[in-house]
Amino acid sequence: MSAATMNVNIVASDHPVWSGEAKSVTIPAYSGGMGILPGHEPVLTVIREGDLVVVDPEGTKHSFEVTDGFISFDSNKLTVVIESARSISNQTVEETGL
Repeated sequence: MSAATMNVNIVASDHPVWSGEAKSVTIPAYSGGMGILPGHEPVLTVIREGDLVVVDPEGTKHSFEVTDGFISFDSNKLTVVIESARSISNQTVEETGL
């Protein structure tokens, strides 16, 4: 794994949602939006209903509507556990203008 990416595993209560390498992840943290990048300090936080966005190494943005849950990040490994998730869309970062 490159230092410019992190391992991400997103699971719902009844099925795996997404797994792979990512350049960044934006989560709907309970206290507000939170961005996670490779090398982020370890964190454990509660998330609320909202949009979770993963940007993979190729620049494709994977968006999911998620319900309550939590995230754990340590040693460049992000685990997202939520009650349920629904895929919104997949676009390249260039398509979204970000």
